Amino acid sequence: MSIPIVPAAEAAPSAPRDIQHYMRPGLLQLSSLPPLSLYVHIPWCLKKCPYCDFNSHAWDGAGGLPEQRYLDALCADLEAALPLVWGRQVQSVFIGGGTPSLFAPASIDRLLADIRARLPLAAACEVTLEANPGTFEKERFRALRAAGVTRLSIGVQSFNDRHLQALGRVHDRAQAIAAVEEAARCFETFNLDLMYALPGQDLTGLDEDLRTALAFAPPHLSVYHLTIEPNTWFAKHPPALPPDDEAYAMLDRITERTGQSGLQRYEVSAYARPGHPCQHNTNYWEFGDYLGIGAGAHSKLSFAHRIVRQVRFRDPGRYMDQALAGQALAQDTDVRRAELPFEFMLNALRLRSGFALQDFVERTGLALTAIEVPLQEAERKGLIERDMARVKPTARGFDFLSDLQELFL
Repeated sequence: MSIPIVPAAEAAPSAPRDIQHYMRPGLLQLSSLPPLSLYVHIPWCLKKCPYCDFNSHAWDGAGGLPEQRYLDALCADLEAALPLVWGRQVQSVFIGGGTPSLFAPASIDRLLADIRARLPLAAACEVTLEANPGTFEKERFRALRAAGVTRLSIGVQSFNDRHLQALGRVHDRAQAIAAVEEAARCFETFNLDLMYALPGQDLTGLDEDLRTALAFAPPHLSVYHLTIEPNTWFAKHPPALPPDDEAYAMLDRITERTGQSGLQRYEVSAYARPGHPCQHNTNYWEFGDYLGIGAGAHSKLSFAHRIVRQVRFRDPGRYMDQALAGQALAQDTDVRRAELPFEFMLNALRLRSGFALQDFVERTGLALTAIEVPLQEAERKGLIERDMARVKPTARGFDFLSDLQELFL
């Protein structure tokens, strides 16, 4: 899963606030708190991919990664945040990046031990780690499983060497296949990340990628349309991409082939076998809470009368300095009441099953009247279907998701 984009500019450190600051009276009335997840960001990669707008930083290999200092900073960051989530059970942990598999398994073991010592994890807590085939070693995957990682997410993107080169990936087809084979041996649940509408890709090339991926019978498959994001290499040097009509045909093919293989499209870009949807990402889409620690990490936390968003410092060096000094936050703001309907719908309408009306009330603190007018408009346009308990996008709503979400702005 991807985390939200972090602003490039960084503010002065936000002074640590007492828990009473978050518990003071406000405009919202939340009757209960949503499920809580933990996101841990490890920002280093072997190379910055030209399409990537995440907070990732190329490591040149000189001097070694500052693993232990970064782990110290993560621990200090978590310690400082504990009063905001005290007593709340964590349903899932996601270690993302960057390329977290660059860290030694012993470091991941230490990280998870530090987390378990400070937070109550649910008995069936899902622990996901993102891995790059370019950092693949058999012993490494096995050691990660032994450390407590329960789900591996492998950034394959393509099995075609020409397309991998165009994407600036550091691995090739053979490394990708070896990594997926080992993940299937070590993990009951794992995810493959693929991209489509790549430079020079046609429907035949997509079919070959899908054939290769589905031959492993992955429990979960995430398939993303390559988009050109601002402030990336591709934004400055745009590659030639397939035309829109061909990209739509590719998406239709993906949905067809995954369905034939027993994978259900439960979210716009996510396909899973029964019992294998990503719990962590589902909590995002259901407007649950998440505490984010690490360089540039985002948090969304609910309290009785407000919902708060936080951002940690983006630059890894500065983040470590600030976190170890007890001031990891670069931004700490309340979500405005008027923004909550759109924020909720931006996530919930990505799910094929939609959302329960009661969840909207409980997780935003707003009455259903706040969304009745746009719901009526969406229903009139054939973008949603609803009953007294639930709203979900139609097939047309899924195809025109941005149009549907914009109705709630």
